[in-house]
Amino acid sequence: MMSNLSSATEFCLLGFPGSQELHHFLFAVFFLFYLVTLMGNTVIIVIVCVDKRLQSPMYFFLGHLSALEIFVTTIIVPMMLWGLLLPGMQTISLAACVTQLFLYLAVGTTEFALLGAMAVDRYVAVCKPLRYNVIMNSRTCIWVVIMSWMFGFLSEIWPVYATFQLTFCKSNLLDHFFCDRGQLLKLSCDDTLFTEFVLFLMAIVIIIGSLAPTIVSYTYIISTILKIPTASGRRKAFSTCASHFTFVVIGYGSCLFLFVKPKQTQAAEYNKIVSLLISVLTPFLNPFIFTLRNDKVKEALQDQMNRCCPLVKD
Repeated sequence: MMSNLSSATEFCLLGFPGSQELHHFLFAVFFLFYLVTLMGNTVIIVIVCVDKRLQSPMYFFLGHLSALEIFVTTIIVPMMLWGLLLPGMQTISLAACVTQLFLYLAVGTTEFALLGAMAVDRYVAVCKPLRYNVIMNSRTCIWVVIMSWMFGFLSEIWPVYATFQLTFCKSNLLDHFFCDRGQLLKLSCDDTLFTEFVLFLMAIVIIIGSLAPTIVSYTYIISTILKIPTASGRRKAFSTCASHFTFVVIGYGSCLFLFVKPKQTQAAEYNKIVSLLISVLTPFLNPFIFTLRNDKVKEALQDQMNRCCPLVKD
């Protein structure tokens, strides 16, 4: 605990409750998830770069999405794993807390922007296939990615700045495994009502704003697919969107529960569960969603495995 006369210069992360045996079990599980996440997403990035069959806007965006998933899990998981190994509370400096929260929010916002762009890409591919190469040319794709990264990082400067302008004098104990904004607001002895309201509005603009083109795009996509006369044609058209649509449902569903709410300071247990979905489960599932449901990626992976390991050949 700290004096209520000054703001905290460091925080103690309480992490997960339970015995040391439980912590060791969680460490093993999350460490395995982290390794698979790093390996799976790295494989996607490499395969998109080296295989000529995947040199298209869809896979160009997928490579950047996989890079974002590596970043978001690396920002959170290593510190969480270290906390599970320590016998007591884990200490994090104010500067490290600011950096972690900013990177976490910025990378997440970039991912939302990119998912919206991927939905528009799928709309053009399904609804305007003859103009696809003209509309989604390489220059357009590069600018879309640049703007997504810029939007993600620039849009989170003020929210993080406003959060750390507060005075944290109630305590320096954060009931979380990373510097969660909702738990930080609980420690402030200032009136946070206005700040929480502005953060809520910004979350609405960012999440709902990036979700809107996805909803509009899939409305047109579904309408177009239903007009295809043959069942095989409909399946083929939908298969090009199925992976992205699945990822959108998981990613947006988790973040809507965590960020789009008027009251940021909700129960710590709730925050921890949803944060695990965002920082551990979603990045872990990304390689499986985009490989198991995508024939081109599976073929490219098989070919690369055959080149690297001739014994794997049938």
